[in-house]
Amino acid sequence: MPITDLKSHFAQGGTAVNGWCAVPSPVTAEIMGRAGFDMVTVDLQHGLIDYQMALTMCQVLQGLPAPVLARVPWNEPGILMKCLDAGFAGVICPMINTAEDARRLVQSTRYAPLGSRSFGPTRANMVHGPGYAKTANDAVLVLAMIETREAVQNLDAILAVEGIDGIYVGPSDLGLSMGHEPTLDPTAPEVIEAIGAIVRRARAGGRIAGIHTGSTAMIRRMQAQGFHFATLLTDVRILASALAGHLAELNDTTAQTVAGY
Repeated sequence: MPITDLKSHFAQGGTAVNGWCAVPSPVTAEIMGRAGFDMVTVDLQHGLIDYQMALTMCQVLQGLPAPVLARVPWNEPGILMKCLDAGFAGVICPMINTAEDARRLVQSTRYAPLGSRSFGPTRANMVHGPGYAKTANDAVLVLAMIETREAVQNLDAILAVEGIDGIYVGPSDLGLSMGHEPTLDPTAPEVIEAIGAIVRRARAGGRIAGIHTGSTAMIRRMQAQGFHFATLLTDVRILASALAGHLAELNDTTAQTVAGY
């Protein structure tokens, strides 16, 4: 069944596979939304998407049965509030390295008294109802990205910040910060150990844990370790991989035909 409330779904022991939109197009967003992902994220950080396109993609995706999150460019109040006012169900914020970073994130994403988010949910009121101001602090999902050695060292303090619902691991930056090649499917023992420690500590703190992955096999491993949700690549990588696979098959067939002639 489609997930209508991510927090309740995860609290009840559910898991999810997340689709990731980096292409600035409502058409590709709709393709991702109809593909069968449990949830979808629109990437304003490393994706090629600006705010206006993110809004359009959100409108398309919210017509489909999957909650829609935004990965914002940075821990900056303006874009965090605008994404939530646009009606996104939650945000993923990059480079949260300290408890102070996490507190700033909460200030931008929660209404008073927990935070200082400015009131003006222009589209969120239409999507989530006129009672949005009363429910938003509980309903909106706020995830801090853990993607550096510093963040791992400060993880318990980050998890303890009221208003942070959970964490999202970025394996590429995590590996890079530890002196390894950036990859979505890490093999370095230090990085693998850090990822295991992150999910264990998040779970112990009663927080949601998500992670970006580079393969379906990694998704299965991460779910087995206890991650609530995992992202499969991005639309760009999936498209590139599919094209490369088809062209390789075509070239192989062509080579066989020429050789057979």
